[in-house]
Amino acid sequence: MVKDKAKDLEKPKEEAPKEEKKEKPKRMDKPVEVRNLIRIANTDLNADKSLNSGIRGIKGVSYSMAKAVCNVSGFDPATKISALKDVDLAKLEDILRDPLKYGIPIYFINRRKELETGANTHLIGSDLDVAHRFDVQRYVDLRVYRGVRHMLGQPVRGQRTRSSFRQKGRVVGVMKKSIKLEAKPAAGAAAPEKKEEKK
Repeated sequence: MVKDKAKDLEKPKEEAPKEEKKEKPKRMDKPVEVRNLIRIANTDLNADKSLNSGIRGIKGVSYSMAKAVCNVSGFDPATKISALKDVDLAKLEDILRDPLKYGIPIYFINRRKELETGANTHLIGSDLDVAHRFDVQRYVDLRVYRGVRHMLGQPVRGQRTRSSFRQKGRVVGVMKKSIKLEAKPAAGAAAPEKKEEKK
């Protein structure tokens, strides 16, 4: 036993493994850009949405138009808008501004055969609002039926107005008290006599 202890003393002690120092992450010169909103065609879009549903937030882009744009551009409709690069976003905006140039059929266009130019164009965003305002103003200036209805703030397309499109304070089916008294004479009162015409 004494010899075993002596042998143990003679053996060099095994050093415990040194803990490796964790290197601090290197600082990047450019911070990673996290985009929550992306601006396409002067409209802020949610970057977390898929491309197909995201671009429908632009005024003038319907469901079918969004699908056609995805097919023509070659982007997967399920990809998130945040995954697209700036070049891709520029291409997407160009397709939305002039879809006929990229082979989208004419029946997707929202302004066909305009009165002044006769051209087929597709308007999006604020351009569509301005064009609609000018259209209504043209109807008002021409004094056509639609223009008069727009001017009066009444429904344009032939709806009934008794119970809907009512202004504040108007009541349906109630007569004023004074009108009721004129319509029915009071009980017991003699009816006014008619004057006889002389022959």
